[in-house]
Amino acid sequence: MNDDDWPYETTFYGEPDADMVDPYAPDVDWSPAPPPAAADVSQALHDVFGFSGFRGVQDKVVDRVLHGRSTLAIMPTGAGKSLTYQLPAVLLPGTCVVVSPLIALMHDQLRSARANGIRAATLTSADTDRGQTMDAFRAGELDLLYIAPERASQSHFRDLLNTARVGLFAIDEAHCVSEWGHDFRPDYRLLRPLLDAFPQVPRLALTATADHHTRADILAQLGIPDEGLIVAGFDRPNIRYAIRPRENALRQLKAVVEENPGPGIVYAPTRARVEQLAESLASATGRRVLPYHAGLPADVRARNQAAFVESEDMVMVATVAFGMGIDKPDLRFVAHAGIPKSIEGYYQETGRAGRDGDPSVAVMLWGADDFMRARQRLAEIEPHRQQSERQRLDSLAGLVETAQCRRAVLLRHFGEDPPAQCGNCDNCLEPVGVVDVTDLARKLLSAVYRTGQSYGLGHLEKVLGGLADDRVLQRGHDQLSVFGILTEDEKPLLKALARALQARGSLTATEHGGLALGGDARAILKGEAAVAMVVPPRQERKRRTRGGDAGANPIDDPLFEALRALRRDLAKEAGVPPYVIFHDSTLREMAQARPASLAELGRIGGVGARKLDAYGDAFLEAIRAV
Repeated sequence: MNDDDWPYETTFYGEPDADMVDPYAPDVDWSPAPPPAAADVSQALHDVFGFSGFRGVQDKVVDRVLHGRSTLAIMPTGAGKSLTYQLPAVLLPGTCVVVSPLIALMHDQLRSARANGIRAATLTSADTDRGQTMDAFRAGELDLLYIAPERASQSHFRDLLNTARVGLFAIDEAHCVSEWGHDFRPDYRLLRPLLDAFPQVPRLALTATADHHTRADILAQLGIPDEGLIVAGFDRPNIRYAIRPRENALRQLKAVVEENPGPGIVYAPTRARVEQLAESLASATGRRVLPYHAGLPADVRARNQAAFVESEDMVMVATVAFGMGIDKPDLRFVAHAGIPKSIEGYYQETGRAGRDGDPSVAVMLWGADDFMRARQRLAEIEPHRQQSERQRLDSLAGLVETAQCRRAVLLRHFGEDPPAQCGNCDNCLEPVGVVDVTDLARKLLSAVYRTGQSYGLGHLEKVLGGLADDRVLQRGHDQLSVFGILTEDEKPLLKALARALQARGSLTATEHGGLALGGDARAILKGEAAVAMVVPPRQERKRRTRGGDAGANPIDDPLFEALRALRRDLAKEAGVPPYVIFHDSTLREMAQARPASLAELGRIGGVGARKLDAYGDAFLEAIRAV
């Protein structure tokens, strides 16, 4: 994680909250309950969530949970992970305890659960009603109780759980339990004693990002049997991936913002860059753009985050911690102004786009200096983790430099066997060429070595190109064997080649900004390793498209816009984000089907019994009026 952004639950030590422990707790009935009938499950799925059927592997996960079997579910963002514990929470006796790493994420999910009529609460340091929440838990009046790992690992909380029945433990963002995971959190390692104290309660671990090593570690750390692993796949076909060299970041990001009018996130590597880009993008695009990072006052962060969650068109520029706790389904784009930490990080961060299933874009801008700084930082981490982190960085460099389908590279990284082309990434939509530049690479690396491994690319270009300026002459570099050895065809490729060699680690940065040999540079020089490079694409000005609007309202239906306006008004009145009322996909189905009665409206996907009762008449009136 960049900076010290850490919007997590505060650690819970010392004395318990008032009334946390009840020494006179009644005996709790822990006898196994028979699983509900399939018809009851289907009825609850429709009545609570408004869905006529499960998606993907949801049914397999829910079935295991309802039969009391512990499970690790690897499901992509947007695949409906929360339903796999919220539905059992409604059907099983007792309370489902959800361990979640972020207060903001808990409160966001709390709003959505309550909107569906689920009895839910959070128990965090940010809550002022903790006593009422504990009383409700003891009385068996909660379906869901959200808790942070820092609090869940304390003996006081375990004592509270002994006062009422627990039906399920759900561990969200479960990759945090593994040192192999890209967001390792030590407090997740402390959950096992709590889980083992309730052996009769099934465990459901959930994550969108886990390779083979991470999966095995999660299973071991949380005590889930190997047969409990369910992998749904990692493909997010609605996201269009594009990765481009960073040339003029502001101009490139401005184009992304203008082409996608819906809400979006721009990730920047530092606090200073966040504030700079937020101000510049707001000025350049006329859109509302706000910053978010740990250096801002807490009230400013909270205000900016609330504005973003409620908005249908705002852009947030932030460090990568932002978004982990935002369950906002209608993001139309995620842009990186620099490289993420790993492919796992990239997958998770880009996965915040298009959770509603509508078309979305993910754009990464990268520079050679990004990789050079990342490789320098490897020396600062624990020695036993350096090799695995180096492998992560090499994998990211491969994704950036590939001429193949981006989606295929991503999915193969997670162990899948995808088609060679997806048709929805930059390399598939605008195929690029690949050239063998081994000879040119040997020339550049030779120039680096013969000039003493202390000069930047500008000086090396002059030497290789045969430009004898004062600096070249003063150092005698015009007398080197590499002076003037570039052909005219090779000169335009040199910058791109230097960038590629830095990404793969063959060139590294010196303390004073020069270039030095690294990685497999000597193997290249000896003819033991080849170098292929993507041909830099021609830069053409693209016609502006309105991808965000097209995704929301592809046929410019006035009824859809009227329903959106009604949703906006109802959300403001209820003090919740618009998507908590209904998703765009639900409104589009309403506009297409034009239901004339509550019964017909109740058959629209996403319209559960609670929402039908609360909003049905208002939406029917809006439909009749257009």
